[in-house]
Parts: sequence; C-alpha cells; structure tokens
Amino acid sequence: MEKLKRYLIFLAGLFVNSFGVSFITRASLGTSPISSIPYVLSLRFPFTLGEFTIAFSILLILLQLLILRKNFHLEHILQIPVSIIFGYFIDLTMLLLGWLNPGSYPMKILSLLIGCVILAFGVYMEVLANVVMLPGESFVRAVSSTWKLDFGNTKVAFDASMTIIAGVLSLLFWQRLEGVREGTVIAALLVGFIARQFGRLFSFLPPLLFPGSSLEEKGASAGNASGEGNMVIAIGRQYACGGHPIGQELARRLGWNFYDGEVIRMAAGTTGYAETFVREQEERMTGSLLYDLMNQMYAYSADTPSPKDAIFAAEEAAIRQLAQKGNCVIVGHCCDHVLRENPNCFRAFLACPAEKRARRLMEKKSLTEKEALSLIAKEDRHRRDNYQYYTRNLWGYAGNYHIMLDTGY
Repeated sequence: MEKLKRYLIFLAGLFVNSFGVSFITRASLGTSPISSIPYVLSLRFPFTLGEFTIAFSILLILLQLLILRKNFHLEHILQIPVSIIFGYFIDLTMLLLGWLNPGSYPMKILSLLIGCVILAFGVYMEVLANVVMLPGESFVRAVSSTWKLDFGNTKVAFDASMTIIAGVLSLLFWQRLEGVREGTVIAALLVGFIARQFGRLFSFLPPLLFPGSSLEEKGASAGNASGEGNMVIAIGRQYACGGHPIGQELARRLGWNFYDGEVIRMAAGTTGYAETFVREQEERMTGSLLYDLMNQMYAYSADTPSPKDAIFAAEEAAIRQLAQKGNCVIVGHCCDHVLRENPNCFRAFLACPAEKRARRLMEKKSLTEKEALSLIAKEDRHRRDNYQYYTRNLWGYAGNYHIMLDTGY
C-alpha cells in the first residue's frame, strides 16, 4: 500500500514538474537547464518539446548503461517509462498553457517566477515519493559515483554544459540565442532553493504519509528503548562565555559523562570527513538564503545531501546515541533542539555580556578589544545562523530552554 502511495505521489509530482517546465518555457525567457537542449531542438525541427525530452532522456539512460555497466540496475530501467510519461506530460501542459503569452518584460519575469515555484513543488513531490530518479539527475549520480566525484560539482557542471550546448546549437541554427536566456540561469538558482523551502514547510508530511518508514522515528524509538532513565543536560552557549569549561566541570561534579568534541569525532567517523572539515562546516554558515542558493539544494540530490547537511544529520544521530549511553552533559551542536522531545533532558543556555567575553579573549588570545569584539560578533552570528537554519527556532530564545544563566558573574 505504501509503495502504491509513493508511486501515485511521484506521478502527481511528475505532472506538476512538467507543468512547471511548460510555465517557465511559456514565459519566453528561456527554460530550465535540463530542458534547454530539447527546447532549442524543438524550435528548429518538426518535433515537440515533449518528444525531444523523451529522446534526450533515452540518450542519458543509454549513457548511464555505458558508464555503470554491471551496476546498471532495475531502478535505472524504470527511467524509460518515466521519461515517456514525462515527455507526454510536457506536451499536454504546453497545450494547456497555450493561452500564456506574456507581452511585457515584467509579466515575463512574473510568469518565470510562478513557473519556478510550480517546478519546485513538483521536485519536492518527487523527492517525497523517493521511488525513481529522473534521467538527468540519475546520469549525474552515475558519473559522480563511478569516478568518485562530488555530486554537487558534477551537477553544476552538467547543468552548465546543457545550457552551453543549447546556446551553441541556437547560435548555429539562428546566429542568435533562442530558447536560452536569463530565465535559464534564474530557474537553475531558484528551483532548488524553493524546493528546499517546501521540504521544510511540509516536514510534517512524511511521517503522516508513510508512518513507520522514517529513519528519524525509528532512531528515536530505538533511543527511547535503550536510553530510558538517562539524565541529560544540554547546553547552548554564546561564544567565549565559558560554556565548555562550565559544562565539563558540571559533569565532573555530577560524575556524568561530558561530550562536546566527541560529537564532532563521531560525525567525522560516520560521514568520512576529517574532523577539521566537520568543525569548519559548523562555522561556515553565513546566511540561509545565500547558503541555499550557492551550496545547497541546487547542487545536491535527495540521496546525496550537501556536506553540511550530512554533517548535521550525523551530529544529530551522534547526540542521540551519546544520550543513550548514560547520564551526561552535552555542549553545543544544537543539542537542546535534537533532544527537545526527551523528557529527561534539561536544556540550558549560557550567555555573558560582550564586553566581559572580550576581556577573556584579550587575555587568552592576545587580541585587542576591537579584534575580540569583532570575533565575538562573527562567531555568535555563525552559531545563530546555524541554529536557526536547522531548527527553524531562534537561537538563545528563552522559550527553548529550562534555564538561562549569565556566566559573567
């Protein structure tokens, strides 16, 4: 029953996806990168966009067969009927949108943006279904897995190559750009970002649609079973307020385990990244919009998350695992949010006036007051952005904690 439900959601997502592609195309500012070559060819030859999409998809499937060889499995063969359905969906939606012909440039931009939202929702539905990958993304996965390349970089190179080839074909056919314009770039940047927002907005759907299949639910239930009765103190803290030594001393006096760097070590072991890389990724967040556009959803697939997402998921699992081992104090890594449903977790947040923290840093790191205050502002911003990005809650908000303490006294 669940499998049927997933395929129905996938087919619905495929139709929405095709509707989005057609909406973007009708905006007359170019089309999505993966559709750019079929679209340019459809403008030159007597075949439809959907028919060229099917042909191009079959070509990508054949290339996957050549690349993967014995690793070409049943799931790859399923791309053939999916591609055929998708192609005919595109032709159907192009007919349905025959009335859409925006004249002014602002209306074209508006149509393009609406199309990006529709396409993004279709992408979200396909990810939610989690049954079949479309040929474009599957081809990128085949290339990256065979030659051990980063999926994100390969995806960006693939989309850029499709756009460039379409542009070259356009210049050969008409000596000017047709079918490849600024809308192609805008769609490439925005669709993934918007799809990620849909994923956050409807994060409650997977457990409702597919009860019992969520890895997070299984991990949580397993944790409750094996760690029942363990007491945990989860500490969030501002930079340089003494959170680490305070947590360490508290654990010593209670006779409990203390964890901070252990979370990073476990995440490194799980993801295969070096500990220094894991630590750097925790400190790299600058702003969710820029981060999403440049490093996240556009460049990574559903089953190949970005390094930062993979690290956060690994740290989340590590925190739950450590909480099961026995009574403990855990500092940082959004541990208060991760363990928010644990009835035996006491959540605390440590803060201190910036001037007092600056004096500590001036003594410890031999910094000037200006340098210390600048470092504090930077590190606090990273922690705030990271916390808010992954928890969708306010960092340091009293409602998230049982107690908040000023360590300046």
